Amino acid sequence: MFGIDFSKFPDIFDRILLPAINETLYMSLVSTFLAFVIGLFPAVLLILFDKDGLRPNPKAYFILDVFINTLRSFPFIILIIVLIPVTRMIVGTSIGTTATIVPLTIGAAPFVARLIESAFKEVDRGIIEAAKSFGASNFQIIFRIMFVEALPTIISAFTLTLIVNIGFSAMAGAVGGGGLGAVAINYGYQRFRPDIMFYTVIILIIMVQIAQILGNLAYKYTKK
Repeated sequence: MFGIDFSKFPDIFDRILLPAINETLYMSLVSTFLAFVIGLFPAVLLILFDKDGLRPNPKAYFILDVFINTLRSFPFIILIIVLIPVTRMIVGTSIGTTATIVPLTIGAAPFVARLIESAFKEVDRGIIEAAKSFGASNFQIIFRIMFVEALPTIISAFTLTLIVNIGFSAMAGAVGGGGLGAVAINYGYQRFRPDIMFYTVIILIIMVQIAQILGNLAYKYTKK
């Protein structure tokens, strides 16, 4: 098929594809986790400062809203370039798998903040009002009630972010990010190897499908 000699796949997988898969998983998982850690803070502030929030503050909400929307508007390939000085300052280099985690995290964090904000807003207002009547603090309402009630939706948001970051990590291969994207470009495109290009595409599709299946299982488990 497509003139590809599949008999060479085991050797190509061991030498080229397996290390690239490990790099892609490393970049995607770590950046998604960090994005959720960072994105949770502005999400909480958005919930607090919203007009129907726990501590309404229209001015603070507007400033934070504009800031998050500005970060979200950057195309990822441009964000990588813009953040080169920041990346070099944090990890000491602007290329490689570890360096790619910085723009992946910063690019995903505002996206995560919006997803968590939406998940919090889906929580039944009656539960929140009941917690207030029992004297619960804002911290308790957010992390002991809203977070728990919104957990299935937050897990779906994590799954979506992970899938997006898998795609972005492949894009980062164009600027020295490593992973399957770098393999597709350096071997598949530049060396005219359609077999390697084909393998990387199939592997990325499989990775996305596995991430979605695991995310769906976690969603169903927490929904019970």
